[in-house]
Amino acid sequence: MKWLAGIALCFCCANVSAQEIIIEELNGLEDGISLSQSPIFEDVVEEVTAVPGTGAVLRGLDKLSGHVEDFELQNGFSVGFGQLRIDLAECRHPDDNATGEAYAFLTIFDGPAVGEPAFQGWMIASSPALNAMDHARYDIWVLRCTTAPEEGSE
Repeated sequence: MKWLAGIALCFCCANVSAQEIIIEELNGLEDGISLSQSPIFEDVVEEVTAVPGTGAVLRGLDKLSGHVEDFELQNGFSVGFGQLRIDLAECRHPDDNATGEAYAFLTIFDGPAVGEPAFQGWMIASSPALNAMDHARYDIWVLRCTTAPEEGSE
């Protein structure tokens, strides 16, 4: 059986020693990177102005029980979901489309002790995985911002 291992080792070493490495220098490129802009995207740049909403609608998922709950939270307030305490500092949305996108700054604590937060940062409604809370039991994400009712509407 030892002779079989020896033969396998010879084949492995033969393949490694038979490989040839060729290094070529790319001429005309600085650091091997070419940065050229396509004229297609020149007029696509659009600035989005975000304005604060009055609060946010969040969704919580308890992965153990399967319980899903939506809750509305005003800026500067907290809500409990399972063992979590969720603080909403501010929710912002595009000025021209309040229902189009939501950016919420959340601080989430796990358990009753106020120490290091389990999550702190901006969550984006259209890309919840971009800056998600990493928790074994709970998922929290932003659905939309709430806005003040327009004058004259009830």
